[in-house]
Amino acid sequence: MFRMWGKIIKDNHLLKDTTISISDYSLSRTQMVFQALDDICYKFDLGKPIWLDANIHEFQLHAKTRFKQDHFIEHIDFDFLEIQIIEE
Repeated sequence: MFRMWGKIIKDNHLLKDTTISISDYSLSRTQMVFQALDDICYKFDLGKPIWLDANIHEFQLHAKTRFKQDHFIEHIDFDFLEIQIIEE
């Protein structure tokens, strides 16, 4: 089972978190990542963040990345959204 953990952090405090599980193995790993991120954003009522080259590189190395204000079109009232794969 594929599981991704999404966290909203402000001033080094965890405000919200959720875990998304995907068991549809007909999807590729990349499709599972995007589906889980879409589900996290829907649950937190956020717009989808923009992936920059630094995010892609960090995610490939550590299976984890952070999205800050620069990654969102609308204003966010937290420091960053962090996503991390916790199980594949």
